[in-house]
Parts: sequence; structure tokens; C-alpha cells
Amino acid sequence: MTVVPAHGPATASAPGASATLPAVAPEAAHVPWHRRLIQSLLYDRKIDRTRKTRARIGLAVLVFGAIYAVIAGRLVLYAVVPPHETRRVVGSDAVATARPDILDRNGEILATDVRVPSLFAEPKRLIDADEAVELLTAVMPDLDTGELRDRLGSKKGFAWLKREISPKQQREIHRLGIPGVGFLNENKRIYPNGREVSHLIGHVNIDNQGIAGLEKYLDSRGLADLHRAGFASDRQQEPLQLAVDLRVQHAMHDELGRAREKFKAKAAAGIVLDVDTGEIVSLVSHPDYDPNNPKEALDPTRINRLTTGVFEMGSTFKALTVGMVLDSGKMTLNSSVDARGALHWGKFKISDYHAQNRVLSVPEVFTYSSNVGAARMALAVGVEGHKQYLRKIGQLDRLRTELPESAEPIVPKRWGELNTITISFGHGLSVAPLQALMGMASLVNGGYLIAPTFLKRSPEEARAIAKRVLKPETSVAMRYLMRLNSEKGSGRTAEVKGYYVGGKTGTAEKVVNGRYSKTKLLTDFVAVLPADKPRYIVLIMLDEPQATPETHGFATAGWNAAPTAGKVIARIAPLLGLEPRFDLPPADQLILGRGTGRSAADVTSSTTRREAKATGGAAGTTTPAGAAAKPPAVRPPASVPTTAR
Repeated sequence: MTVVPAHGPATASAPGASATLPAVAPEAAHVPWHRRLIQSLLYDRKIDRTRKTRARIGLAVLVFGAIYAVIAGRLVLYAVVPPHETRRVVGSDAVATARPDILDRNGEILATDVRVPSLFAEPKRLIDADEAVELLTAVMPDLDTGELRDRLGSKKGFAWLKREISPKQQREIHRLGIPGVGFLNENKRIYPNGREVSHLIGHVNIDNQGIAGLEKYLDSRGLADLHRAGFASDRQQEPLQLAVDLRVQHAMHDELGRAREKFKAKAAAGIVLDVDTGEIVSLVSHPDYDPNNPKEALDPTRINRLTTGVFEMGSTFKALTVGMVLDSGKMTLNSSVDARGALHWGKFKISDYHAQNRVLSVPEVFTYSSNVGAARMALAVGVEGHKQYLRKIGQLDRLRTELPESAEPIVPKRWGELNTITISFGHGLSVAPLQALMGMASLVNGGYLIAPTFLKRSPEEARAIAKRVLKPETSVAMRYLMRLNSEKGSGRTAEVKGYYVGGKTGTAEKVVNGRYSKTKLLTDFVAVLPADKPRYIVLIMLDEPQATPETHGFATAGWNAAPTAGKVIARIAPLLGLEPRFDLPPADQLILGRGTGRSAADVTSSTTRREAKATGGAAGTTTPAGAAAKPPAVRPPASVPTTAR
């Protein structure tokens, strides 16, 4: 008898009963849909073989298409971007970048870039560094063998071997077939006019970065930042156009070179300035250097004397003194000054080089270049008035232009009456010649101080920045005096027929070992043309010119700087568009209008008769020579020039 368990039939599994399915893995539910699609297309057995094959081919085409698109994109990039911008350079081995052209006012090229090959190496790819050294030095013997071996033996990925090689050297090295040695085309700055524009343009270093002159100015305007960011390409940069006229620059450079040789001068310099706009049309300083060979600029004698140097300008400063006293109203052109003898001030004696030993009129003080007369004029204005006037016309502060090289004026630390006396005739205050010329321009352009610029500037732009520093009538009087000096005074040797030149000479004794030398002179001449309606002002300066038989043993400005200025003007006036005018009346008629109902007193402030009575002389007459003078209020300098001319 068989015993059946109570729950047997209920729990027994019959052959036909359905079995329980296993649970789905939780990871499969989270497989992304695109992966499930690809798996089903490629591996699912339920999919038709034809559809599966097409899917696999389509995927392969898609992958290879993407690869070739990347390759094509890289090829386009290499074709569009210059090579030096795509090459990775290690450390400080920078590639010379592009710079904008620099043009003169007429569009002539003063500085531009050319493409030149440079030699580099990839030391990691070299097979035999010693063999490479022998082969390269055979082609370029000027390479330093030790330095070359160090560079090739380094573990760097990139190293310059020589920048800016010649095409011939490139061909010879290429024939050697040295692995790991190659060429890279760079930008090299060239200056087609060489020395003529050296102190204007400046120069660049081996990486095409401006380090002097207007080249450095370009970098300061953001060019250097663009290069570092990689945004400055050859096609993105507009040329820099200057106010300089290359034709005038050439004439100035040529004449100064001849004058320096003729008078055996230590140096020579010259400027042409537009009095209405402040544009610098020409600036030359001898000795100069070739910016294509910037090593010459390291010579300290080749500095730009017109902006970097400061000098005591001598008697050309008397023009500023006369302009000051006329503008102050203390004197007029009809006033007179006591110059009957030397001026004694404490233990110092101030005398005239061309002493007349009599009372002089204001025009005579100017044409005879009287130190005594200039000193008395400055004293009439006073120390504080003198300082205020010189600061107003820009002589006591550093002159800033586009050129980064500039010098601070040397101003007396303690300025007393003796300083005012000596500064009145151009000693005791050292300024940059361009700075002095800016002040002189304000004397003749209607009384406006306009900052000089090397860039083109329109008359409207100049008027917007001009600052009135003198009365218009003072400017008229100074034009008259400048022309009168060319008719009757020391400026006669600068006269050029047809151009109505006016001017003032200056001869300053240089300081040697703390004392003024009688033999080492700085001579200069400031010319205005034409004097009745000034357009340009010209400065010619010679450093330590020597006397010649032609000058009868004299070395003052009237014998060297003034005639040099005349030769320069004769060459540049036609280039500047100035038409010659002949048979013009003298200055008192053409400028002052004498003989047409006007008098000299009409163009300057008048001096009252009460002043004349107070001084015991004529209107404007200062203290007689025999009267006791007040001693200096401060300690005087070691020496005082007594015969500046």
C-alpha cells in the first residue's frame, strides 16, 4: 500500500507544466538606447544579414569620413596661417614677428619687413652632434664652435643656431643634408635710407622688437601685446605715417655732414618744425648710426642730441627773454636799456661780447646780442615772473614726444637773481634743443605753444591742443626782431634771397671741469621763414666747431651755424612749397607797418612815463651802469659766463 504525502499532488511538477523564467539583470535596463540599437544591428541574430552588413559598412564610412575631415581641416589651417605662428617654439627662442611699415609724409618707405631664412636645430633628432658642428662651421666660420656644440648637445626640442642667414648659406647647408637641422623664414626689419633716419626711426632687436626711437613707440602702443597674443599678422597692420619729409631729411643730413667736416665739429644737429602744427619735418643728429647695424648705436657719441641731450643754448635764449619783457608790458620796442658798461653783481661781472658801451634800444639789445641788456630785461620782470614765464613756454619740464628718449632739463635748485641774469642770455639752464625750439616757435606763430610731434597732424588738430602763452602783438614784435637781426645783425650770414629769413644766433661756453671754457663752444642758429608770415622754424647746432681761415679765426655762431642754416634753407625751401619773393621791403615796413601810419609802440604794450621818471631816464631805461647793484640772494654757481654771444 502506497502512502501519498498530503501535499504531493499539489506540489509535484508535471511534465507539461510551465517553468518559472529567470529575472532580468538590472544592469541591462540601463544600457543607452544607441548602444542597444548598434548591438541589435550588428549582433542580433533575428536581424536580416543584408541589413546587418549595410549597417556595418555605414559605420565604417562614418568613422573614416570623420578622420579625413580632421586631416583636411589641418591642411587648410596650415595653408592659411603663416608657418611661424603654427610652429611651437621652446623657451626664449622666439620667432621674429611682423611689424607695420613706417612711411614719411609723402608715402616713402622708411622701415619695412622682409622675409629671411634663419637656421635652427632639433637636438633630439640629431644623429651625430660633433659631425654637425664640423659641417656647419665649415659653411659659416663665424659661428662660435663651443656655443654651437652646447646648443646641439642639449636636450631641447628646438634651438636657434643663427638668425638671418644669407640665401647662399641656406643653399650650402641644405646640400649637407644634416638630420635635425632646418630653416625657418622670419621677418627682418630693414631701413632703406640707413643713417638718414636713424635717430628718428630707431631700431629693433633680433626678434623684431622695437628698442629705440619710433620703433619702440610702436611697441608701446600695443604692438608688442598683439605679438605675444599671436594676433598681429602681416595683413592686419596699417602703416605708420610720419610728418617727416624724406627729401628735407636728406638735405639736412647732407648739409650737416658737410658743416661738421668743414668746421671739425664734435657733433652737428638740426630740426625743421612747422610752427602752425608742431609737426617735425626733419630731425638729424650727427654722428648717427646705421639702424641696419644697430650695434653702432651702443657708441655713446651717437646719441640723439636733440631730444636726449640737454645744453645751455646761449644767446638764442635772448629771444625768449625779449619776448618775456615785451609781453609783460615792462618794455616796448621803443624802450631803452642801459648798457654803458659791464653789470656787476656781487663778485661777478657780466659784460658784452660786442660791447657798445651806451644806452641801447630794445631792437639793438637783440641785434647786438647784449648780455647786459638781456640781464636788465630779466631783472625788470623779476625772478618769480621769469620762472613762471619759462615754465609756461615749456622750458622747465621734460618734453614728451613719440620718441621714448627724452631728457629732463637741468634747472637751478635754488633760483635767485644771479640765476635769472645768466639764464636771460642762455647760461645756467640746460634744455633739450627741441624743447628750446618749441618755445621759440611760440614767439612767432601768434603766441601759441604747440607740442611737437613726429606724426602727421592737421591744422585743426593743432588748434585743438594749442595753448596761448603770448599776446598776438608780442609775436608780431618778435617776427620783426628776428628779421631785423638777419638784415643788420649776426644773422646776416643766413640770408637766402627770396625767402625773407629771420633768425637769432647763439654761442654758449661749455662747462669743463666745473668751469666755463673759452675755447669749447656750442653754437646754434634759429631761423624763421618767412619772417613776415612764418611757416617753419629751423634749428642748426654745432658742438665745438673750430675756427678756420675762412672765418678769420672766429668760431662763434655767426661764422658757422648761421651760414650752415642758410645752405639748408636754400635747399629745403622749394621742397616745402615756399615760393621765393623778391624786392620785399625791410622788416619795419613789411612787419611793423611803419610808413603806413603804425608805429612800433602799436604792436607791444606801452611803458608809462612815470616809470621813466622813477628811473631817472627814458621810458624803459633800467639802472645805470655806475649804480650799485644788489648782491645775489643765493650762493652763486662756481663760475659765471661773462661774454656769452
